[in-house]
Amino acid sequence: MCGIFGSLTPSGLSCDTASLAEKLCKLLHHRGPDDRGWAAFSSSGTLLATEQEQTRLGDEKTAVLLGQTRLSIIDLSSMGHQPMHSEDGRYTLVYNGEIYNYLELRKVLEAQGVRFRSNSDTEVLLYSLIHKGSRCLTEFTGMFAFAFYDAHEQTVLLARDFFGIKPLYYHLDETALSFASEIPAMLQFPGVEPKLAAQQVYNYLCFGKYDKGGDTFFQNIRQLPPGHLLRYNIASRTASEECYWRPDLEKRSSLSFSDAAECLRELFLDSVKLHLRSDVPLGVALSGGIDSSATTCAVRYLQPDTDLHTFSFIAEGSPLSEEPWAKLVANHTRATRHTVSVQPHELVRDLDHMLMALGEPFGSTSIYAQYRVFQLARDNGIKVTLDGQGADELLAGYWGYPGQRMASLLLHGDVLGAWRFFRAKSAWPGVSGANILRLTVREFTPEALFPVALRLVGKSTLPEWLDITAFRDSKTRFTVLDDRKVIYPSRDRVRQTLAAQLTWEGLPQLLRHGDRNAMAFSIESRVPFLTKDLAEFCLSLPEEYLIEMNGRTKSVFREAMRGIVPDATLDRRDKIGFETPEKEWFVAITPWIEETLDGTTSIPYLNLEAARDEWRAVRQNQRPFDWRVWRWLNYTRWATLLEVKA
Repeated sequence: MCGIFGSLTPSGLSCDTASLAEKLCKLLHHRGPDDRGWAAFSSSGTLLATEQEQTRLGDEKTAVLLGQTRLSIIDLSSMGHQPMHSEDGRYTLVYNGEIYNYLELRKVLEAQGVRFRSNSDTEVLLYSLIHKGSRCLTEFTGMFAFAFYDAHEQTVLLARDFFGIKPLYYHLDETALSFASEIPAMLQFPGVEPKLAAQQVYNYLCFGKYDKGGDTFFQNIRQLPPGHLLRYNIASRTASEECYWRPDLEKRSSLSFSDAAECLRELFLDSVKLHLRSDVPLGVALSGGIDSSATTCAVRYLQPDTDLHTFSFIAEGSPLSEEPWAKLVANHTRATRHTVSVQPHELVRDLDHMLMALGEPFGSTSIYAQYRVFQLARDNGIKVTLDGQGADELLAGYWGYPGQRMASLLLHGDVLGAWRFFRAKSAWPGVSGANILRLTVREFTPEALFPVALRLVGKSTLPEWLDITAFRDSKTRFTVLDDRKVIYPSRDRVRQTLAAQLTWEGLPQLLRHGDRNAMAFSIESRVPFLTKDLAEFCLSLPEEYLIEMNGRTKSVFREAMRGIVPDATLDRRDKIGFETPEKEWFVAITPWIEETLDGTTSIPYLNLEAARDEWRAVRQNQRPFDWRVWRWLNYTRWATLLEVKA
């Protein structure tokens, strides 16, 4: 895994090339502590200098700067060094990620006459792009973000994997295109300022929404959306962003339930097998839920004699603890267990480092539990972990999308089926009939009536602790648009929602947490559920294969894993994951909360005085506790650290 950066400035960089490259390498060192490199080119495509030969820069201005910091996972030799150039010098690649099926792709290229100098997947990616251009992207099983430079045509291709597992931010104006793997690095480029995007700040503070499509918290920084590429012509200074892949909901599987389960089993095991390709020690992040348990058990099934290590967060003394479930799976797989528990004061200690690693605010303290799991893995000599992320969005997990399932049944005219499902699902733990009805009504509520619907359930789109005047001056829209019906029009509301959450809103924020938390400790986090083949297969299945009429979620996957995962795990009816006892934590760190809120004089778009009053009411049980308290604190510390501007 790596960090990448680049600047494409036709008129030449306005700052010292070597100094900028050095600063960016240092900022991205945690993403790639094993090696680093950069290359500078003139406006005609001539190589001016590299990190090893900086004196060649001379007086000619740098039009193209490409750089990378490397975490060596496959081919640990110097032959995997980046930037990687083609043999004739025409093409240059900087790349972050892993192409797991690189050995299969390499054989095809060798049959076409390509001679490889290394054993790295980077070189396979380079020559795939040379031979096929962007058409090769859909052939990959992997996670990636890269920049591919053609010195003859003076063009650059940026691309990001199907789900946005690997990050890629960019800034584009009339003078330059710059890009990097993380926000703090982006802020080092000339002309890139930490100026807030009011709409994104509102969406986060009011609704907890973020990492949607290409949005970031900054006006002039965009992230390349999952499954998208960007072409930039250096000479003409023109750019075009396009989607190269998204799930096709028109594709429908005709397999029986049992055949679908068998096919899913084979696809998942094949994916885990590919994700085990590594030249360094590997472990599994095990929460104890079905997804991470299936990943752990699949590793043991495929490699009966491997030295298997699991890493788990344990919420001691809390009903949210997954300890019994994680222990069950670790014992079943004969794994060496590693666990970490967290005290509230440790969150306070680590928050600033975590915020700088994540680059932008995040949703809940459970992300800190994940942060500590990756730290635990690093401390035990692990460089690669497998994770169950993405399964909920593929297989209709979480609480089973009851509103969307009800809407699907009603839209297909199955009123009796909707009633049967409602009665069955209402009996599940953590699910109430009133909540199912509310979620179902939401599916049929026009966007224009959303603020009214919120007020009916006691919530406001204009809470007092927001600086409403500042938001109005920034022309903020006081609602959150539901894009899924536009991107994926369908009467199958569950499949529609899953597709949108996989590629546009929902999973991308979880993948940001996972990538930045892992890379903060130089860990490569792999997610074997997230392959194009698995996504296309799962989203082609009938909704009842995912959510049974009795309310059981992930039905086809539970069946697929019989005989590999313990039955007790597959028959679970609850879901916890890396959850933290947040309210109890906040009570324990009350002095820090008050110090943070009282000691801050001004934060853009936040009414601190009203937030202080609201917190006191929450502390005295006069107002309900929810995620808004964490968002105030998270946003306040982040805005202070990055010195953001309205």
